[in-house]
Amino acid sequence: MTSIPATAAPHARPSTFGSSLSADEFKTLFRGHPGGVAVITADVGDGPVALTATSVASVSADPPLLIFSISALSSASTTLARAETVVVHLLDAHDLELAQLGATSGVDRFADASRWSRLVTGEPVYGNARAWVRCAVIERMDAGGSTVIAAHALQSQIQRDADGTALVYHNRTWHRLDENSRIA
Repeated sequence: MTSIPATAAPHARPSTFGSSLSADEFKTLFRGHPGGVAVITADVGDGPVALTATSVASVSADPPLLIFSISALSSASTTLARAETVVVHLLDAHDLELAQLGATSGVDRFADASRWSRLVTGEPVYGNARAWVRCAVIERMDAGGSTVIAAHALQSQIQRDADGTALVYHNRTWHRLDENSRIA
């Protein structure tokens, strides 16, 4: 384990820490850490974009803030880097097809017009996702090959209650958490 020198600035670049994990070591480490699944949508006037993310996390309830990260390699990254608002869809196992759609490269994620619409404020929203939250982007931070986005929750809708069938991504596969997976 590498320790951070007491004199290091909090924003110091990782190269100042000496050795670090390789990309493969880091990926292997996090394959064992399951993540909840979300689809994030936005449109800045060039057409809607969507991507699947497992990095969504709540930060604060008051004010209502969340964060997520996007890879610079994502086809949606340019739009999300400019978007003032986004819609974060929180998925359950019933939304597996939507999660897979957002994770598939080279497809038109909005080809099926019956699956999505626009909010009165213009953002694209998938109608059958378990829940969604419309957010104002309040901060962006470059972090390696990704951008971390902080967002303020403005409006939400829950289409169906959390019924114990959460969708998680673990070890490069989709999983459903339900009553049978409860251990405590």
